[in-house]
Amino acid sequence: MTNESSASTLPDGVLPDQAAVGAIIVAAGASTRMGDDDKTLADLAGTPLIARTVGVFERCDAVGTAVLMIAQKNLGTIAEISRDHRWKKVAHVRLGGERRQDTVRIGLRSLPPCEWVVVHDGARPLVTESEIRDGLRAASATGAAIAAVVPVDTVKRVTDDGRIAETLDRRTLALAQTPQVFRRDLLERAHNEVREDATDDAAMLERIGVEVRVYRGAATNIKITTPEDLLLAEALIAAAAAGKDADGAPA
Repeated sequence: MTNESSASTLPDGVLPDQAAVGAIIVAAGASTRMGDDDKTLADLAGTPLIARTVGVFERCDAVGTAVLMIAQKNLGTIAEISRDHRWKKVAHVRLGGERRQDTVRIGLRSLPPCEWVVVHDGARPLVTESEIRDGLRAASATGAAIAAVVPVDTVKRVTDDGRIAETLDRRTLALAQTPQVFRRDLLERAHNEVREDATDDAAMLERIGVEVRVYRGAATNIKITTPEDLLLAEALIAAAAAGKDADGAPA
């Protein structure tokens, strides 16, 4: 475990100043599981999906600035959405790279000066302001924290030929989400040192020896990858608008 992660951290649970926090919103994927539709631009209860995601960061008083990473094909449409929604915190809209980690690296280079970075999937439009703040508080101890939820289904490890090899203890498992929050210097170091493929930024910090904390995410913070996910997101939005959770109970 590196001792570097203890430098320049905040007292445990304390939020940094708004000006010290920047966000990288990653929306440069190919949307291959959405068929002919692009999830970034998909209509979600009357609003483009990416506008809902960015809107949460625009409203969040813990975030001072942001960079939006997009695919080349969406550049013109995103420019129109930005004008329509009058984004104030989005300092730059940049084109993503070949891999997700390349996209985040480009975003880091474009992000205005800040001490903390919130990395978030553009395809998670139901993230809340409180989940962003919770991530910043959780990261204060070691400089790195991610939202995650405990699996509700039984999880099996399966062999290549389809046999069950082991039933895993789900109490020791976590399904990683975003926001993922990092001290900027640690995230930059990880992106400078780790070149092999990584599924998320937390994995890159793990590889350089940084302790990554996990904080409680939300089952409603779903990632839109299929048309069915859009239907679920619309149902969750409708339930929230009615003042109820997805089970119909009072919020």
